[in-house]
Amino acid sequence: MVKPSKTRLEQIYNAPAHRRSAHVGAHLSPELRAQYGTRSVRVIKGDSVKVVKGEYKGIEGKINKVHTEGGKLAIEGIQREKVRGGNVPVLIHASNVMIVGLKLDDKWRQSILERKRKGAS
Repeated sequence: MVKPSKTRLEQIYNAPAHRRSAHVGAHLSPELRAQYGTRSVRVIKGDSVKVVKGEYKGIEGKINKVHTEGGKLAIEGIQREKVRGGNVPVLIHASNVMIVGLKLDDKWRQSILERKRKGAS
């Protein structure tokens, strides 16, 4: 039996940071999906993404910061001008982007992708 949506949302937004970061994932591009055999993966700083929905649709850039609290990302090149002057990054929800390039410096992340690839085949 599935819990009511109100209860599930409450659990997501009241979850500790280490669990909430698992919800900050995005779909992979068709090329990466074919290569790794998985549909989505958790996003990290340094991944290259393309915005697929919203006002900034079509813009590509690297992730500068991941805000796990709201599941949002600060992407290079997407900024808004403040009234007093200066720029502030616009936060884009992780569900509105597609990963086009993975940062694979981390051996732990590579092992996760290998495990997902083996499970898919």
